[in-house]
Amino acid sequence: MNRPIRGQRRAGRRALALALAALAVVAVGCGSDSDESSSSATSASGDTIPVGILHSLSGTMAISEVSVRDSALLAIDEINAAGGVLGKQLEPVVEDGASDWPTFAEKAQKLISTDKVAATFGGWTSASRKAMLPVFERNKALLYYPVQYEGLESSPYIFYTGATTNQQIIPGLEFLKEELEAKTLFLVGSDYVFPRTANKVIKAWAKVNDVEIVGEEYAPLGNTEYATTINKIKQAKPDAVFQTINGDSNVAFWKQFKDAGLDSETLPVISVSTSEDEVKGVGIENIVGQYVAWNYYQTTEGSKNEAFVKAYKEKYGQDRVTGDPIEAGYVSVHLWALAVEKAGTTDVEKVKEASKGLEFDAPEGKVTIDGENQHIYKTARIGQLQPDGLIKEVSGSDEPIKPDPFLKTYDWATGL
Repeated sequence: MNRPIRGQRRAGRRALALALAALAVVAVGCGSDSDESSSSATSASGDTIPVGILHSLSGTMAISEVSVRDSALLAIDEINAAGGVLGKQLEPVVEDGASDWPTFAEKAQKLISTDKVAATFGGWTSASRKAMLPVFERNKALLYYPVQYEGLESSPYIFYTGATTNQQIIPGLEFLKEELEAKTLFLVGSDYVFPRTANKVIKAWAKVNDVEIVGEEYAPLGNTEYATTINKIKQAKPDAVFQTINGDSNVAFWKQFKDAGLDSETLPVISVSTSEDEVKGVGIENIVGQYVAWNYYQTTEGSKNEAFVKAYKEKYGQDRVTGDPIEAGYVSVHLWALAVEKAGTTDVEKVKEASKGLEFDAPEGKVTIDGENQHIYKTARIGQLQPDGLIKEVSGSDEPIKPDPFLKTYDWATGL
């Protein structure tokens, strides 16, 4: 049995104002004033429906995003084999964001204007999402974003199928405090939007939970030298490390962490961006015993996940693994297809309306689209890396958590 993480608590009236003041972050995404209308409604006039797949297939983020592309293509294969959507076959149009945020914006516009896709599935980093956001809002087109992120955003033209802050970061912090009894934390991450904003949330949480932040370090995406950062960690002597490094920099960090004589016994680390896929590149010997916070693992129990893992391995090879963003990318396509069938059209506004409260029996368990913010209910799962390279769930929430991207339900004055 998992030891349950504390669920969301009812907050005082001051919760939202205090949270936003503490974080000093301006939320993004309140609609678009553009009069341009999406071409999605007419994109399905032929025998097929084009859909966009936009991920980094090259550059520092390819280590993570190639597999998410693969899971989206698997979902498309399944949908097509079952008869397609509205009686038509889905036709994927795949583009490479090349780990470059302006390229993501450029490719997004191409998919919408030239390829006339009905929806786009893609992105990993928050930098790529924020680069694409105004493109989708301006064109009133749909983006399905499959990766956990820092919250504080809600766009009417984005569906967020990865975790938001209260479904991953906060549960991870609660695990460190309550189950590992950590009283001091060191924060280390990549130098871009997600880690910096996530760490603002973490610092706000720490202030009201009697946890001290004893260090905070960032390095550029693609960085391969962490000796200085690891020395600072050793000097600070934290009880645990909260790690938000993304992409292939994880390989360098974990290997150098191990080379410095640190491991899960001497210094526990919890990561929110290292899944089974990244572990293959890192090498399990460098990370065994460490912790991660996600909403899905390849080992998650249930017949839906058994079928998903089997299908993924049959299509891409028995040596491949699934992981949280991979599963969320797969779920994204199925959720959109269900909404289109329910709406009876690919028209964006009608698909959005049909999506409200939509449920899907996903590999991670039942997920539900929140009609207010277009995030999905997700179960929090804390995992520990096993010697076979897979992740064992060691703690988690009792049920799917309602998405709260603006942390309205937390009272930063009196604690969580």
